[in-house]
Parts: sequence; structure tokens; C-alpha cells
Amino acid sequence: MNIYKLNYTNKETAIADLLAKGVYVETEEGLIYVNGTQAVVDIGQIVKVPGKYDEQGNVIVKPIYYDGVFYDVMTTEVIAFEVNEIFPVNCVHSFAGYAQDADGPVLEV
Repeated sequence: MNIYKLNYTNKETAIADLLAKGVYVETEEGLIYVNGTQAVVDIGQIVKVPGKYDEQGNVIVKPIYYDGVFYDVMTTEVIAFEVNEIFPVNCVHSFAGYAQDADGPVLEV
């Protein structure tokens, strides 16, 4: 199984690339997985520096986000995502039971 961690400028660019790479195909019902794709997780924005809030939830200091939007893709295929593929260290999340820092081909745990 291959896990890819991806970063795109925006959701539209991400979907266009995932369609072009054969991760998705568009049908009347919407996007469906193809070609060995097991999962696509739209993570969205990731917080770089958490915001600060008062007791009522009002923003005291706005959070700071990493640039762009993030996706995880799990597939049996080897795909050249090129500049959109990232190799994070100390990830803020794990994926489908794989180690938090997993990228590229991984062994199931």
C-alpha cells in the first residue's frame, strides 16, 4: 500500500490533479475512487500556530495556518505527485492506522 501526503494551493487544483492522476473519476453520482485507490482524505487547512480564545469562544489571537490545503491518498498504485507530494516529520495526524510520519510505501502495522 502507498500513502501519499499532498499539499495543493486550493481544493479546485487538488481535485483537478487527482482526476488527472487517475485517483478519482467523475460520474453522475460524484467522484469515485479508481485504479487501486483505497481512500482520499481531504484534510483541508492545517493549523501551524493555534489561536487563542476567551471563555466565550471569541478569538483573542487568530490561528496561523500552513499555506494551501492538504490531502492523504492511500492506493495500491505508484503515482508521481511531484511538487504536490510532501514528506512531513512529526505529523499532526496518523492515517488508517499507519505511523504518523508514514510517507510513500509503508508496511502495515
